[in-house]
Amino acid sequence: MRKRSIQIIANPGAGQEGLNLKTVHAVFSEYAVEWDIRITKQAGDAERLTREAIEAGVDVVAIYGGDGSVAEAAAALAGASTKTCLAILPGGTANVMSIELGIPAALEGALRVAADPSSVTRVIDVGEVNKRTFVLRVSMGLEAEMVAGADREAKDRYGVFAYLWSAARNAMAPQTARYRLVLDGEEEEIEGVTCIVANSGNLGRNGLSLASAVAVDDGFLDVFVIEQAGFKTLLDVAGSVLNAGQPSSDREETNAVEREAPSAMHRWRVKTVEIFSDPPQRVQSDGELLEAGPLCCSVLPGALRVLTPAM
Repeated sequence: MRKRSIQIIANPGAGQEGLNLKTVHAVFSEYAVEWDIRITKQAGDAERLTREAIEAGVDVVAIYGGDGSVAEAAAALAGASTKTCLAILPGGTANVMSIELGIPAALEGALRVAADPSSVTRVIDVGEVNKRTFVLRVSMGLEAEMVAGADREAKDRYGVFAYLWSAARNAMAPQTARYRLVLDGEEEEIEGVTCIVANSGNLGRNGLSLASAVAVDDGFLDVFVIEQAGFKTLLDVAGSVLNAGQPSSDREETNAVEREAPSAMHRWRVKTVEIFSDPPQRVQSDGELLEAGPLCCSVLPGALRVLTPAM
């Protein structure tokens, strides 16, 4: 029986304590796998090392890190003519894509997904923004300010609560902008405090989503412009879920956000979108800050193969 080859790429600067090699060895010794590990040192390393793993013909690239590291690996894997699959070992602060795909938060469980031949290969979409790959979402305005305000020290100390605290501070005096959107060729102009282009609607907690029916495998991007009232509603819901530790009802939490949608949250489903902001606003992509300016986003349907738990 041929052994599965697994290349681990680990980000030592990710939000959690670090990759426990003893756990890796213990879990992988139960399976017919050959594995190796490489460490990233700077931005771009995860993408480069993933490309090298693809060229070497490995079966699985297992990323230990946050959503930014996952996006880098996806940039190398998306659309590539390769058998190599992505496995996610959650090691960041929020690990939203792992939650979206049902990957265990505990390292041992995530390693088993990477090594187990019965794991399911799920084909998902990725997005491109100004020729950069993203797996979750791109945003400008208040959500990007929230990311900027959650520095490494705060994330290490408070985890995902650092984002909530940053959002609360920024929501006190949000900057309203006029957005000009070109949505699959059709123009719209609207005011809001944040504009979001989402491949995934997950907000980092099971049962908490930006809106219903935002799927990572539907072949579309969902564009949202949120007014101040809508962002406050979203913030209130996120705070209640985080403080409770788990939503009492997925449907109840989702509806709490969507009740504001007619007047405070505007939504479109598209293949491509261009966004212009007046005044220019800060931009983030999967938790990484980008240069402010116009955005050109498109979806790459079914471009990425990711290992998920067996049914």
